[in-house]
Amino acid sequence: MAHTSSPNLLVLHAVRVTGFADDAAVSRRTGIDQDTVGELLPDFEAYGWVTHTAFAGTGGWSLTERGRAEDTRQLARELEETGARPAVEQAHQAFEILNGRLVRACTDWQLRPTEDDRLATNDHGDPAWDARVLGELTSLSEELAVLVRGLADPLTRFGGYDERFATALARARAGEDRWVAGVGVPSCHAVWMELHEDLLSTLGIPRGTTQESP
Repeated sequence: MAHTSSPNLLVLHAVRVTGFADDAAVSRRTGIDQDTVGELLPDFEAYGWVTHTAFAGTGGWSLTERGRAEDTRQLARELEETGARPAVEQAHQAFEILNGRLVRACTDWQLRPTEDDRLATNDHGDPAWDARVLGELTSLSEELAVLVRGLADPLTRFGGYDERFATALARARAGEDRWVAGVGVPSCHAVWMELHEDLLSTLGIPRGTTQESP
């Protein structure tokens, strides 16, 4: 039977994976009602796990080093108690293979080399070029769905990455170019990088190690 993580872990981990998020974003990501999220995050701040920052009329939460350590501790305990480590390790290995393709696709969406400039910006004036990139992202979306199913079977908190990626891809196909690799929206690239961080943190693999995918 699939394991459902505690609200405490879900909320704390959501802040870690997103990097910076307000109450509403954490609520959407975890499926936990915003009132509960609004109660937990100030408690986490009192524990020294998160900090709140406001600027330019916006505000949100980010993880502290103490919070990162606590999240890592809770993730390790969850893996041990559920026996889910083999499934997550297998998914991470599969992700590493797919990751290079995703990076290339996003690069090709942003750049279209010419004879004079190999770093020329893609102005999206070549339908065949963009169609090739979108086709690769579609293939990745299908493989991601299989990978996420393998993760969500033991740990339900991994569910939804494939759906969010597919939603972003659909918007890109509809002509909203920034939904492939744009910032400030849950683009294909943003969703992919969140899953990358989720896998690394769950397995306790620090960024920048030889075990980490590119």
